[in-house]
Parts: sequence; C-alpha cells; structure tokens
Amino acid sequence: MTSITYVKRRSQIEDYFDRTAVETWSRLTSDDPVNGIRATVRAGRDNMRRTLLDWLPVDLSGCRLLDAGCGTGTLAVEAARRGADVVAVDLSPTLIDLARSRSAGFSGPGRITFSSDDMLAPKLGDFDYVVAMDSLIHYASEDIVDAIIGLSSRTRRSMLFTIAPRTLALAAMHFVGRLFPRANRAPAIQPIAEREMIRLIVKEPRLVRWRVSQIRCIKSGFYISQAVELRCR
Repeated sequence: MTSITYVKRRSQIEDYFDRTAVETWSRLTSDDPVNGIRATVRAGRDNMRRTLLDWLPVDLSGCRLLDAGCGTGTLAVEAARRGADVVAVDLSPTLIDLARSRSAGFSGPGRITFSSDDMLAPKLGDFDYVVAMDSLIHYASEDIVDAIIGLSSRTRRSMLFTIAPRTLALAAMHFVGRLFPRANRAPAIQPIAEREMIRLIVKEPRLVRWRVSQIRCIKSGFYISQAVELRCR
C-alpha cells in the first residue's frame, strides 16, 4: 500500500519530467555538448550506471530485471545486452517514447519492454533483480523503505537503489537551487543520512530476508548520489 506522501510526490515527479524536463534530460543523456555543470552531472550519472551494472552478473540470461525509473533507457539497454528480460518503467510517457526511439535499433540476446507506469505496480510481475537509479531520491526515507518492502516481495536476488546522501555539499546545492524561479526547479530531492537508511532497513521485519551488501557514494561536481545493494539471504 502506497502512502499519501508517496502518491503526492509521484504526481509532482511525473508532471515535472513529462512536461518540463524532457528536453533537458534528452540532451543530458545524449552525446551533445552541455555546459560545465551539466557535464559533471552527466559524468556522475555515467559512473553511477557503471557501478550498478558492475553489481549485476555479467551474464543475465534467463533473468528478469526491473529498471525502475528508466528515463531514456540506457541502463535497460545495457542489461538487455547481457541477456536480461528487462521491464523498463518510468512515470513520464514522453521519456518512455524517447527511450523506445533510442533503443529502436537494439538487437541482443535479451529484450526490453518499456512501460509508462509506477515502479511499484504489482501487474509488472516478479523479478530476479531490481535497479532504481536516482528514481527514489525525491522521496522521504519512510516512503523509500515502503517502496523497497513492496518490491522485495516480488524480487528473488537483489535490489539496487540510490539515495541522496545528506552532505554539506548537497545542502549547499539545494540552497543555490532555491534561488532559481520556481517554474525552473526540479522536485526537491530528499537528502538522507546513510545510517538512517540502514537503520530503517535493518529494523524492518518485512525485510528480514534482505541484507545490505554494498554501498558506494558517487561524487562528480553537482552530482552526488549513494548506491545501495540489498541481497536476498
């Protein structure tokens, strides 16, 4: 069951990425030149994607993987190249259309099914692996844990997700971001202390079968994100 705060935030994120940020994200995730700030974000996201892919098996043949918040589909394509049956979902129908367009020439041992949907929708089915790269960073810690709980009941092997770590640098970026006109702002991310997130996971009885196996923070200029891997015991 999703909370009221999750549903409200989900609506804000869908509106932003579907109506306001598509052109920005299309450029950021392409090879087109970008300014210095966005270049650091692009480099950070590329590094994070490589990290999460490194935490997955090289051979994903026969595995089903959920790319939760797939954006323009880069990670989904890489996972499918390893043989995975990828379900790539995003709240933004426009981003899903862009992802489909970019992957139109894909050929490999795996396959990709794109869908504009909530990552927590039970109709998406069960998975061996779940990857949520920078798609939960806009939610409060309790809602992130609730999302993990919901996904855990349908995941067999591991769940990889990212949080926005609570750091002085990130706090400064938030302050600068608040100086921009409201219409130009992305939905605020929710900085979360690593210890707080681990504590919530460890004490949650519905996650007793899961353990935190890896943590890594990626910093690249204006990009700061922390990867967490949960493995089924």
